[in-house]
Amino acid sequence: MSEPYGFILKAKTRPEKAEEFEALFRSYVEPSRAEPGCIEYHMLRDRQDPSLFVFYEIWASKAALDVHSALPHMLQFAERRMEYLERDFDIQLIEMLSPSSASR
Repeated sequence: MSEPYGFILKAKTRPEKAEEFEALFRSYVEPSRAEPGCIEYHMLRDRQDPSLFVFYEIWASKAALDVHSALPHMLQFAERRMEYLERDFDIQLIEMLSPSSASR
């Protein structure tokens, strides 16, 4: 059985694109959470720097994340991400040491 695959992703947006980025990704939160391999999916925004977004994601496996990443809207965003971002994503791989608190 596969280990859960988790990461923290930081997205530093261009200040003029922050609101557009937020609106776009807010529309992705619930559909992402509904995907079969999603354990945790959280979108956060830094209070001191509103152009910085943080995503905390735990997937059942790397394969489950790969399915998510291959969805048409995610592929489209990946191709256009630098229109929104000041710099490319900062991704920190993490190990989930406690059980999910999500109510499922």
